[in-house]
Amino acid sequence: MSVIKQLLHYLNLESEVEDFDKIHQTIEKDIIFKGTNLWILIFAIIVASVGLNMNSTAVIIGAMLISPLMGPINGIGYSVATYNFPLFRTALKNFGFAVAAGLTASTGYFALSPVSTAHSELLARTSPTIYDVLIALFGGLSGIVAISSKQKGNVIPGVAIATALMPPLCTAGYGLATAQFQFFFGAFYLFTINTVFIAIAAMVVSQLLKFPIITLAGEAHKKKVNQWISVVIVITILPSIYFGYGLVQKERFNENVARFTKNVSVFEGSYLLRYESNPGTREIMMVYGGNTLTEDHKLMLEEKARDFSLGNATLNIRQGFSLNESSNSEVDNLKLEISRLNMQLAESERKADSLEKKPLVGEALLAELNAIFPDVVSCSYAETYLYTMPAREQKRVGQVVLTFKNDNPEQEDRQRIITWLKRRLNTEAVKVLFETE
Repeated sequence: MSVIKQLLHYLNLESEVEDFDKIHQTIEKDIIFKGTNLWILIFAIIVASVGLNMNSTAVIIGAMLISPLMGPINGIGYSVATYNFPLFRTALKNFGFAVAAGLTASTGYFALSPVSTAHSELLARTSPTIYDVLIALFGGLSGIVAISSKQKGNVIPGVAIATALMPPLCTAGYGLATAQFQFFFGAFYLFTINTVFIAIAAMVVSQLLKFPIITLAGEAHKKKVNQWISVVIVITILPSIYFGYGLVQKERFNENVARFTKNVSVFEGSYLLRYESNPGTREIMMVYGGNTLTEDHKLMLEEKARDFSLGNATLNIRQGFSLNESSNSEVDNLKLEISRLNMQLAESERKADSLEKKPLVGEALLAELNAIFPDVVSCSYAETYLYTMPAREQKRVGQVVLTFKNDNPEQEDRQRIITWLKRRLNTEAVKVLFETE
């Protein structure tokens, strides 16, 4: 029980809550779009539009940071929680003005811009899911808690980046300017998700921290307000759940395709050159090169796809090039090229293997010679070139340096060692040097 009390003590916000009048003044000031706030809004709209048009993540983040759009959204949530309906109307009116200004400015910019390609930053704002609901909700909770606290910190800029209000609004303007209404609806839906759940977060925290009620409202009125809030939440969240489910299915499909194509990268003497997958239509396009794939082979691939949960996917198998169907000259050329490459590979492997084993030759010679001549204490081996005058002819020789503990061996023993080394190294080109310690 004491652990629970201690945990509740750590989670308690009441001791750090700012004076209610100061919170009210802060929220009320951020709602109004005139003077400084209005100019910042205009600049943020242009910056975000340029960033989306140029596909610049850094510029888009800058627009998020300077955007004042969160002010009226927090005001909407706060005013609903405190039943301050005059403030609610003011916040809603200013928010509507900001949205209209954002759409107008971004639509005008994209209509005039010579660059109309939809880059990744634009596309990322057109497919909202349930995960965007979570981001908006918890980002909004962080924002309103920071506003309500005496310790402001740097939470608000982080919330502005995470919830990203300005980019989807400008993306909606791009959809209007280019008459691509799927962009408009997708982006505006993401903007709506962010707006609704940031406002819901502001409302919940305002109620939990027991902000003073500004206007007395009867139970019937409160019930009606709560019903409207529930309707807005349900209408906003249901499509995002559907889109979130679709996103999960697409990711699962892509993972299964990756595992399947890896498994059949080499199939019946044919090689998978490339593949493309479309999760929306559940179609997999595969291009093979090598032996011609027959209809039976294609049926075998479709059967194998079922092992990777791709039974309902459509396989579009194409032949990039076929050795079977090529002309004789083409086949011969390909075979010669393959043979040449195999010979190069074998030679490279032989050289690499030889270089890797060279340092071990001296060690092996020392071990074997020491068994015959115990006075041998060291041995080195290297391959070099011997040059002779006057023609400066060169000859590759193996050079062996032997070190003896005491005196050098007699001439007869030297000749025995030289003869043994020539046989051991399988070459007559051996130069042997004898040394003593």
